[in-house]
Amino acid sequence: MTDTPFLRPLRINEAAPDFTARTTRGQRRLSDYRGRWLAFFSHPADFTPVCTSEFIALARRQADFNAIGCELLGLSVDSLYSHLAWLKDIRDRFGVTVEFPIIEDPSMVIAQAYGMIDPEAPDSASVRATFVIDPNGVVRAISWYPMNVGRSIEELLRLVTALQAADREGASAPEGWTPGAPLLQAAPTDLGDVLSGDDAWYYQPASR
Repeated sequence: MTDTPFLRPLRINEAAPDFTARTTRGQRRLSDYRGRWLAFFSHPADFTPVCTSEFIALARRQADFNAIGCELLGLSVDSLYSHLAWLKDIRDRFGVTVEFPIIEDPSMVIAQAYGMIDPEAPDSASVRATFVIDPNGVVRAISWYPMNVGRSIEELLRLVTALQAADREGASAPEGWTPGAPLLQAAPTDLGDVLSGDDAWYYQPASR
């Protein structure tokens, strides 16, 4: 057990805690991203194999995130100078430049506010947490991956795109939804609508 006070994890549809932090692209405040979608994610440590693979993939797909109006913001408990050295090494070794900012969080204040670090963990490495935050600063999706499995950047891009489409159309995205595929309308909640509908009243494509 620990004397550390319990911090309830963030939940979907809650406001993302604001913060100001030093990053590889200067000082950033979370509220600076209001009006845009944001994928805010943590990684366990710089100069590690899985994290390197993720950052190379993110950098290569940054133009796709830009195209849908989604910013990228990374974080780990490593120092700013560790981040800078790692990004330079990625550029020199793999020919990939990571343009999006990475937060230094050696005090773990931000990581703890977002539940990226387990208070019972044996070390300070953050897990692979991702928070998709909408233009109003609300957490819309959360994913957690273990330290030894990398995230799918393709799935993250699909997730943000699906949230945007669902908001725009007032509908829901089914399993495996991709842009151009039909969304689903909400199931009726009135018995009259149910009885007057067809056999698949609870599974209807949204009108376009």
